[in-house]
Amino acid sequence: MRFLKNKRLIAGVVVVVGIVAAAMWPSTLEVGATQVTRGPMQVTIDEDGVTRIRDKFIVSAPVSGRLQRVELEPGDAVVGSKTLLTRLTTADAPLLDPRTRGELTASVDAARAAVGQAQAERARANAELERARTTLRRQQELKKAGAIASDALDASETAVMTAQEAARAAEFTVSRSEYELQLARARLQAPTAAGRAVDIVAPVSGVILKRYRESESVVPVGEPLVEIGDPSRIEIVADLLSTDAVRIPPAADVLIEQWGGNQPLTGKVRRVEPAGFMKVSALGVEEQRVNVIIDFDDPTNAGKRLGDAYRVDVRVVTWRDANVLKVPVGALFRRGEAWAAFTVEGGRAQLRTVMLGQRNATEAQVTSGLSEGQTVVLHPPDTLMDGARVKTRAE
Repeated sequence: MRFLKNKRLIAGVVVVVGIVAAAMWPSTLEVGATQVTRGPMQVTIDEDGVTRIRDKFIVSAPVSGRLQRVELEPGDAVVGSKTLLTRLTTADAPLLDPRTRGELTASVDAARAAVGQAQAERARANAELERARTTLRRQQELKKAGAIASDALDASETAVMTAQEAARAAEFTVSRSEYELQLARARLQAPTAAGRAVDIVAPVSGVILKRYRESESVVPVGEPLVEIGDPSRIEIVADLLSTDAVRIPPAADVLIEQWGGNQPLTGKVRRVEPAGFMKVSALGVEEQRVNVIIDFDDPTNAGKRLGDAYRVDVRVVTWRDANVLKVPVGALFRRGEAWAAFTVEGGRAQLRTVMLGQRNATEAQVTSGLSEGQTVVLHPPDTLMDGARVKTRAE
């Protein structure tokens, strides 16, 4: 009996020791893993863009009048100086109501009276001039005889000059009065009948982009009628943050995506505009932005598929290298002021400090701390410690 009790006691102790050992034995953590590789990498600035035709021409009404119906529709091709866009009949002069006619008649009579008054004033000024000249001749004869002083002769000469200027002023007054009479008579004339037709022709070759007027209507001078542009001269404008715009090198390559096709289009930055502007984001944050103008590498082909004010996504390449050591950004995390990653060596996680170069949304360039072919942990959990046992799964 005592032997059986000892066996049971020993068995119990062994079970307890096994449970404690199992509880304290370090567990193996399953983690996702990938490898440090070498290959091409590029850094881009991604932003929304809008297409626009570079040279747009808005055709407006040259004179006021009645516009005929515009039959051309957006998308129709036009030839410069040949295609007739529409016709416009010049407006008729307005009819005169009795009150207006009476006022204009009175204006004619007043102008006629003003002409008579000006002519009378001219006659008086001429008479004064002739009298002053006669007096001057008499004074000159007396001066030769020594009968008058020099001051009297000077006064006569001044009187003649004054009379001459008065006569000239009276002549100008007569001319002005006659012109005012002609103007008053013109206002009183009966309005003309039908106006003349004016052909409105396309100024350049291209297609109709917009039609501002379609139905027949009366339009004032300068009223926009249609907008014309050449689809082969298409570009993209994207507003980038000013802090991103300064990083764009001259003639930077651009990938154009989300435009509707299966393959991205390509282009180049033509100009970063020198002046920025303030824009409020969807979150209500004020941002300083700059317009970046992008040309298509094949504008003719792009113009056949895209039109004016189409939305696209642009990726401006700021840096590119064909052979760099790189690692997914999901394997990196901050440790103090430095970057770090976990490598897998012999079934255990090893903490490594990593120096980085260029980065994009998915990859980072490794300058030191890792080597090609090493296995790194993807998205390491907070519970992962240096030296912990790990079991990797490919991701």
